[in-house]
Amino acid sequence: MGKGTKSATKSAKKTATKTATKTTKLAVFIPREVVEGETRGAGTPETIKTLIQHGLAVYVETSAGLGASISDQDYMQAGAVIGKDANALYASADIILAANPPTLSQLSSVKAGASWISLGDVHALSPDILSTFLDKKITFFSMHGIPRISKAQSMDALTSQANISGYKAVILAAQELGKVFPLMMTAAGTLHPAKVVVLGAGVAGLQAIATAKRLGAVVEASDVRPTVKEQVESLGAKFIEVPFDKDAEAQGGYAKGASPAFLKRQAEEVGKRIAQADIVICTALVPGKKAPTLVTEAMVQSMRPGSVIVDMAAIQGGNCALTAPGKSIVVHGVKILGVNNIPATVPVHATQVYARNVLAFLLHLLRAGLHAGALKIDLKDEIIAGSLVTHNGKFLRGEQ
Repeated sequence: MGKGTKSATKSAKKTATKTATKTTKLAVFIPREVVEGETRGAGTPETIKTLIQHGLAVYVETSAGLGASISDQDYMQAGAVIGKDANALYASADIILAANPPTLSQLSSVKAGASWISLGDVHALSPDILSTFLDKKITFFSMHGIPRISKAQSMDALTSQANISGYKAVILAAQELGKVFPLMMTAAGTLHPAKVVVLGAGVAGLQAIATAKRLGAVVEASDVRPTVKEQVESLGAKFIEVPFDKDAEAQGGYAKGASPAFLKRQAEEVGKRIAQADIVICTALVPGKKAPTLVTEAMVQSMRPGSVIVDMAAIQGGNCALTAPGKSIVVHGVKILGVNNIPATVPVHATQVYARNVLAFLLHLLRAGLHAGALKIDLKDEIIAGSLVTHNGKFLRGEQ
């Protein structure tokens, strides 16, 4: 550790013993993520410079950026103070920026009345976490709840992370498949292009389609929403035609559960394509619910040995009936990848875009002003109202 880092650490420890209310600036803390396998962070040197320019004091836990190839020195050069004593920094911070919701251990050190901003499916939070938020009157903003409206595009973390996931899912599949993606004309004969089926044409699915097409695959896609057919075809993929379920799209552009009759029709059509596919990319998620089962064991059995399924819905139970969340397995000769946190496998760019989302959101909060030295909560603002989960000891709402 260099002299500069030692000096900054000492400074952080001294500063962390004071509460933020004793200074003229709100104190922002970016901790090191504690979730296993998490490589992303909520701040970059770029975003920290902007926060400081807007009058905030920024503190970063030592090694918080290493997973995304950001050194403590990089943060220091941007103007942040680096500290080792996370408990003291939690206790002094007015605003905590993170990639994941807090653990009970982290919350034990967070001061009452502080604000926590991170990703977090409200439906997946434990009762103990929620009750601690309420008991300590912590304001929790979930980036999951950012509405998909024009003025919130720069804050839409679900979209930015889904873009990364859709791209990387195809790369993971290509790595596991024993074939090349594009058509190749060689002196030894023709190598036919890989066939890819994408289930779900939301942000992740569309990026998966685009990536597979760029690599030269023949791509087909399926979705329950009528609005995505044109988008799929604009990327050069063939849409798997099924009579649409008019009620399958929720307000804000998210998918919601389709009717049993539609799912049966879809399964029949999709099953025919899966039997011929080299790769299946599963992306279908319904907020707050178990992921719908789109690939049955019978469908897996129909696939050729060596085929690959990448199940991006693994963390919510998986779109494939055989998916083992967090594991890569081989069943009936088919490789099934159940990666829980695909964005974390692309940490540099995933952190870059997520940190920009958080920055845009925090600046939006600051524009609403301060009240009694804390963020002012304007429930008439649809962005704030949509993302606000707990405030002042009350549970307000979940994401859309």
